[in-house]
Amino acid sequence: MPSSAPPESGFENDDALAALEERILKIVELVETLRAERDEAIAERDAARKAAGSNVVGSQKLRDELESLKTERKQVRTRIEKLLGQMDLLSGQ
Repeated sequence: MPSSAPPESGFENDDALAALEERILKIVELVETLRAERDEAIAERDAARKAAGSNVVGSQKLRDELESLKTERKQVRTRIEKLLGQMDLLSGQ
């Protein structure tokens, strides 16, 4: 039994199938690209978090060192004032 569709219909189906296949391939490429970009973004985020954590530790060390230096400066100032007071006593005698 001959088909009731015109003979060109086979070509149209092939064209539609080819177009669909092309669209699917483009979508697959797009998905692969997006996944690669996502993986890269995640890696960048992780590196930034690690750097931020390192900066926090570094800044805490600097704060501790600053506090230590302030304490030491205060002690040196007190000792110098004490020595100056003793020199005043000696020069006053």
